[in-house]
Amino acid sequence: MSETRPILVTGAAGSVGAVGRTVVELLRTKELPVRAFVRQEDERAQALRATGAEVVVGDLTNPGDVGRAMVDCRRVYFGMGVSAQYLEAAINTAAIARDRGHLDVFVNMSQMTVAQMSATSTSESTQQHQHWLVEQVLNWSGLPVTHIRPTVFMENPLFQIFAYASMKKKSDTIRLPFGSGKTSPIAARDVAEVVATVLMDPAPHIGKTYHLTGGASRDMTAMAAEFSAALGRKITYVDVPYDQWLQQELATQGLPDHVFNHLSTMARLHAENRYDRATDDVSTILGRQPTSVEGFVKSHPEFFGK
Repeated sequence: MSETRPILVTGAAGSVGAVGRTVVELLRTKELPVRAFVRQEDERAQALRATGAEVVVGDLTNPGDVGRAMVDCRRVYFGMGVSAQYLEAAINTAAIARDRGHLDVFVNMSQMTVAQMSATSTSESTQQHQHWLVEQVLNWSGLPVTHIRPTVFMENPLFQIFAYASMKKKSDTIRLPFGSGKTSPIAARDVAEVVATVLMDPAPHIGKTYHLTGGASRDMTAMAAEFSAALGRKITYVDVPYDQWLQQELATQGLPDHVFNHLSTMARLHAENRYDRATDDVSTILGRQPTSVEGFVKSHPEFFGK
């Protein structure tokens, strides 16, 4: 039975929001066998072992590493942080999964912008285009796929660096170039719970695409009001001109070109209202509402100096 075979979780060391790591922890609380794929041996790998997970160290672009990790696995979660190697890693993993056959599910971490894209789209980031391509390849592959398309994470650097950090430093401002664009950020924990739910009982989810958002779509002034209520002090949204934000704020972070391109595009698309989305997929799958701003603040006091 598949339940006795390890569930392969890639990206298990965690990057933005640590979805992979949380998926491992959730599966282990159900005493399911998990094989956690990580890029390097470090304290994060040791923490995964402490949950009872088997840890495999390797490179997702290396067929030998992926092939060894996938031995005896019937359920696979593919997730990887923003990387110039994302497309190669995803297709490599999918090709090996297809070659092995007899998979129960291949859960693919995508992103919601894909829903608004086509083969000839040009306004999205390189990373977003790669997500679109990966979905096409998986749909052609014949694998039993479930696509997970979250909107922007509440843990995304756009929020951690340019919202939460400025709140923590007591300037009490959110400095972003979103204009009046609306957004519906989602907590990474909610996304991880959806992924774990699919992995634990794949059959009802095969062939489906889930769009995961927060509970409401609203502009940054409204979000600032929610943070004000959660933190007990006045938070103000400062709409920074886009070019100024790029040069004076994003460019100072020393990011790789691929990541810079992705974050700058996400900011521009926010201002163009491309993130004005709200669905009930989280509540349908989990039986509860998505995490609120108040709930997020309580769960992550380290972000806000509380």
